[in-house]
Amino acid sequence: MVNIGIHGSTGRVGRLLVENLKNDKEAKITVLHAIEEFDYSVPEDILITNDTKTLLENCDVVIDFTLPVGTQSLLETAINEVPKPLVIGTTGLNLHQHNLIKELSKISPVLYSTNMSLGVAVLNKLAYLASEALSDFDIEIVEMHHRYKKDAPSGTALTLGESVANARGLILDEVRVSGRNGNIGERSKDEIAIMALRGGDIVGRHTVGFYNDGEFIELNHTATSRDTFAKGAIKAAKWIVDKEPKLYSINDCLGL
Repeated sequence: MVNIGIHGSTGRVGRLLVENLKNDKEAKITVLHAIEEFDYSVPEDILITNDTKTLLENCDVVIDFTLPVGTQSLLETAINEVPKPLVIGTTGLNLHQHNLIKELSKISPVLYSTNMSLGVAVLNKLAYLASEALSDFDIEIVEMHHRYKKDAPSGTALTLGESVANARGLILDEVRVSGRNGNIGERSKDEIAIMALRGGDIVGRHTVGFYNDGEFIELNHTATSRDTFAKGAIKAAKWIVDKEPKLYSINDCLGL
């Protein structure tokens, strides 16, 4: 039985993680980290804490869906005090926080993914193959999320952008366009646009389009429930718990 700790247990995905693990036969929750009050019932035998060290000490692996500042605190505690396998799904991380993930992965296994769904993992691979094969096509990426999402573009959209850029030997930060306004001139050959739309309760929709004269291809993924992210993270936690120290992706877990 894998003992799982949840960092971000009062969030949307955190609540789904708790629900999905109630009847799991291979894993169980032993500790929840929370800085806000729970608006749902939690089994009485689960330890609840607001201390990241206590969280890490009372489980085999931690699943993290929080905000970047929360993830940074977790990473720093794991690096300096209690190394532990981590599954991180927080998006909007800065360069320093990404470097902390790399530092921890030298002493403990870490799986970081901007999206935990199987469908997005396949989309990412298809987008790479299409970008490589359709080298003369223009690439535009559009993502849509609910009104409450704080970071833009989404981490998933940026990951897709990195994949299609890498397929063409490009560096995303050098060719990315995140908005167009006014008389900006013609589209350059190598630019990759990543546009963000926000509204309503959209869980997540990502489109990677490849456009050429006379034809175009669009690859789409739509998440209709956050449950897909929770299920993917649980699968990742079970998989990574006994792995060697290294930085893993969801593709490693799924064998893609």
